[in-house]
Amino acid sequence: MKLSMRTLLVAAGMFLTSAVALAAQTTEFTLKNGMKIIVNEDHRAPTVAHMIWYRVGSVDERNGTTGLAHALEHMMFKGTKKLKPGEFSRRVAQLGGRENAFTSRDYTAYFQQIEKSRLEAVMALEADRMENLVFDKNEFAKEIRVIMEERRLRTDDQPISLVHEALNATAFAVHPYRNPVIGWMDDLQHMTVDDVKAWHDQWYAPNNATMVVSGDVDPKQVYKLAEKYFGQYKGKSLVRTRPQNEPPQTGIKRVTVKAPAENPYVVLAFKVPSLRDIDKDTDALALDVLAAVLDGYDNARLTAKLVRTDRVANEVGASYSGIARGPVLFLLDGTPTAGTTTGQLEKLLRAEVERIAKDGVSEEELKRVKTQLIAEQIYKRDSVFGQAMEIGVMEMSGLSYKDIDRLIDKLRAVTPQQVQAVAQKYFGDDELTVATLVPLPPSDNKPAPASVPTDMLR
Repeated sequence: MKLSMRTLLVAAGMFLTSAVALAAQTTEFTLKNGMKIIVNEDHRAPTVAHMIWYRVGSVDERNGTTGLAHALEHMMFKGTKKLKPGEFSRRVAQLGGRENAFTSRDYTAYFQQIEKSRLEAVMALEADRMENLVFDKNEFAKEIRVIMEERRLRTDDQPISLVHEALNATAFAVHPYRNPVIGWMDDLQHMTVDDVKAWHDQWYAPNNATMVVSGDVDPKQVYKLAEKYFGQYKGKSLVRTRPQNEPPQTGIKRVTVKAPAENPYVVLAFKVPSLRDIDKDTDALALDVLAAVLDGYDNARLTAKLVRTDRVANEVGASYSGIARGPVLFLLDGTPTAGTTTGQLEKLLRAEVERIAKDGVSEEELKRVKTQLIAEQIYKRDSVFGQAMEIGVMEMSGLSYKDIDRLIDKLRAVTPQQVQAVAQKYFGDDELTVATLVPLPPSDNKPAPASVPTDMLR
């Protein structure tokens, strides 16, 4: 859901103080075993977000083993030497909290949101499963069925998801980002409980984890608790696999997906730089602003021209995030109206970038766009959980939480000339992959769904 410009501007005004002071209200410790502890104080309410981030995700997997990071996330709720399967979640609920986990390309994270006096209890629970997880083959057999059904529901039966999966597999020739986080179905079917245990034993260690605690807390007390529950564990020798760098692309790549769907769809992916250094990577910052110029508010360029004026598309969009451990893509996408082909819409989307490359953007437009973009950054800090998320993502991606406030200042400093320069530089044929959805009529021969309740999916 897109937030209105007015909502974001109000949010910017409300939370500007906390945004500016984020680094100042944050304390960092490192335990002797290498575990990093980051404490963000926010005393507006007696609540706490407690997160454990492991710097391992699907990017660390290799062919034939895709889906391991996500499968382990599921198994982390299936019992320890002290707790029965499902008891972790029941205990957090009894404490009046909520909990969950998520896996991405770059990391796996676990969180609890609780009243501040319950922090020690959830920290003890989290420390227990870091070291004492039980890998029961029967529990795994049930859970892998849940994961396969999750893949069917969220990818195989969703045409847009299938298109983006095919896009990544085509755009990236060798880098692990070509694989889906949930894994390829064949790999899931052949995965064993020993595979998942080996993944846990290799990566789940205090020196590969960062604890982020955000809320109404005392940093010294958090450190004492972290030392008490996590300090007893030893670090491990972490051996990262060799990088699999992308070879140069030498022309447009194309992939077509045929699937039951109501409308055609096209997405264009351009290989562009990621954000590695806040001070040096000005192109990444300019690309962020360019995405906002194209699709950053209700009447941004793509919607204004292609949907409302020319009426050649029902929906259009642009997106870019430079914060990642690996290579990144700048996306343009859209659903054409009746009478417009995906090929025509592809050209029209590129034409809007070419227009900026030729004519640039005005100071007035850029000021409006940057206000929107910065408001979005500040709006994320409304909650203690949002602040913890922002800190964790920065840390896991190789940046620092200390860069968060500076990132806003750097976005403010982007010039019209820089936006025009990146539009000229990165949107040629040799950086482009195009994925197209060809809609098919609904299938009458779809296999019966597995008997797994959807509320079991994480």
